[in-house]
Amino acid sequence: MKIKTSFSFQEALSFVSTKEIEQNASLLTTAYKNVINKTGKGNDFLGWLDLPDNMVSQMATLKRTALQLAAQSEVVVVVGIGGSYLGARAIVEMLNPYFSEFQKQHSPTLLFAGNHLSEEYLQDLIEVLQQKDYLVIVVSKSGTTTEPAIAFRILKEHCEKKYGKTEAAKRIVAITDSTKGALKKMATQKEFQTFVIPDNVGGRYSVLTPVGLLPVAVAGFDIEKILKGAADMKEYLYHFQDFSSNIALQYALLRFLFYQQNKKMELMVAYEPKLFYLIEWFKQLFGESEGKEHKGIFPTGALFTTDLHSLGQYIQEGERMLFETVISVENSHGKIAIPHDDDNLDELNYLIHRTIDNINHIAETGTRMAHVDGGVPNLKITIPAITEEIIGELIYFFEFTCAVSGYLLDVNPFDQPGVEAYKKNMFTLLGK
Repeated sequence: MKIKTSFSFQEALSFVSTKEIEQNASLLTTAYKNVINKTGKGNDFLGWLDLPDNMVSQMATLKRTALQLAAQSEVVVVVGIGGSYLGARAIVEMLNPYFSEFQKQHSPTLLFAGNHLSEEYLQDLIEVLQQKDYLVIVVSKSGTTTEPAIAFRILKEHCEKKYGKTEAAKRIVAITDSTKGALKKMATQKEFQTFVIPDNVGGRYSVLTPVGLLPVAVAGFDIEKILKGAADMKEYLYHFQDFSSNIALQYALLRFLFYQQNKKMELMVAYEPKLFYLIEWFKQLFGESEGKEHKGIFPTGALFTTDLHSLGQYIQEGERMLFETVISVENSHGKIAIPHDDDNLDELNYLIHRTIDNINHIAETGTRMAHVDGGVPNLKITIPAITEEIIGELIYFFEFTCAVSGYLLDVNPFDQPGVEAYKKNMFTLLGK
């Protein structure tokens, strides 16, 4: 079995001793076994482990539906928040070419709603939809989460006014609970087409269900290859069961050892802007999974080299409370070389034998060296390119690492009790 994703912690070894790794080996083994044997806290929400196998039976239906939806619309609005939209958006943003809205494309444009409460955003969206043929994919297990519920109510009303109630019902797809909840009830009454969020899969682990796969397929990408990548990573992580050979165990344990050193902030870094929403998905996955019982590493992110011109000074010389994990993409699709300029007023002629991608990788290497010298441990995840299969590998790798990390902290990685606190105050102020 081969995977294309690799992990390196060589630049962290000056911060962590071999003895520390050995001392925590049994704890790591227990956490790992709790995941693969489904014996840890929250084990009724470990259904995501088997999605690479279980979703194969739904591929034909998902692909057929995606083709039908794409054929009848210029725009598809995905309504959801948190895990109900971040995974799909991350995949689409990674695979779409930059400036795709200006390029000829056969697939509809994906837009997103219900992930905030901006009135101006919804108003502008409605104005766009008035001019376009569109349909709506609404994602919610309950159907009552405030942000997507408000957006969906407004979009459903607009859709019904524009197309009539009968036609509007054909333009709305609900991805929701199999038997219960407000959205399930509405979908049954209105005869929306539906797909199911499995009962044993939480929202932030749901990207390999119809929640993520249907929007990605509508956007024109190969969801079978995504599942194949996830299946490859699963086979690898189940086969290699020790620290020396399992990259998820390596990543989880290094994070835990940094946490014990009071390095309680992880800066997920990419040098490719297409990975912005992957970092956003990572933040939700780890933030909701680890951040409880006054424990957990605070997940944040940055895009370099851009953010080196805003955060670089702090990372280099600020509080030594963080470590970095870099996602490094080895190969770019384009090859743009620096041209020769006879005047050389910008003094860049020394770069004329290099491509932009080559310069970007040198900047990455130089930055990691500087940050390690400045007391910031660096971990590195390397992928050869951004493809569907590799994205599938990354998704499963992060989910598996997150589960193991939660068990190392002795928390339930699959609940989120703290999320309700702000909602109670908001509902009280709104008079619910």
